Amino acid sequence: MISKSRKTKETDITISLELYGKGDSNIDTGVGFLDHMLESFSKHSLIDMNIKCVGDTHIDDHHSVEDVGIVLGSLIADAIYPAQNIERFGSANIVMDEACVSCDLDLSNRPYLVYESDVAGKVGNFDTELVEEFFRALVLNARISTHIITLRGRNKHHIIEASFKALAVAIRRAITKNERVGIPSTKDVL
Repeated sequence: MISKSRKTKETDITISLELYGKGDSNIDTGVGFLDHMLESFSKHSLIDMNIKCVGDTHIDDHHSVEDVGIVLGSLIADAIYPAQNIERFGSANIVMDEACVSCDLDLSNRPYLVYESDVAGKVGNFDTELVEEFFRALVLNARISTHIITLRGRNKHHIIEASFKALAVAIRRAITKNERVGIPSTKDVL
């Protein structure tokens, strides 16, 4: 289990994770919908996570959501790189009722995000525009090239949850151990 903390005027965050865990989590970000998404992410990635965030949610959820993504992404990078004896590439199409979301990624050590989703408005009190902010913070700090594309769907909750699950399963597949791969790059470094 590795850990990282980050404290600013807006948030105080501590996260620990075990990359090859069982999907166990203990999450309290102060943002209920984010907690639900991260519990799902942990379960389907099989990454054990403990997350505690105290943020300025009296203003709004933006700082907490983005900063949790920053710290979690940074910790994932610490656990993955230098990449060796793993598949490196992962993909998943996840269905949740009428929604289907695709995630394709490369543990390339070169961050990039393509996020295509028409989700707008709120789910409960949660601003759906924060989903992209979270994914951007996570993949930039984890240094993962990631494409998350909504293929279909109407229900905002279903689309967002399918997005988190698709990312989780794609990461789980990309970190799958494969001793034959060695360093998974023709450059001999990632």
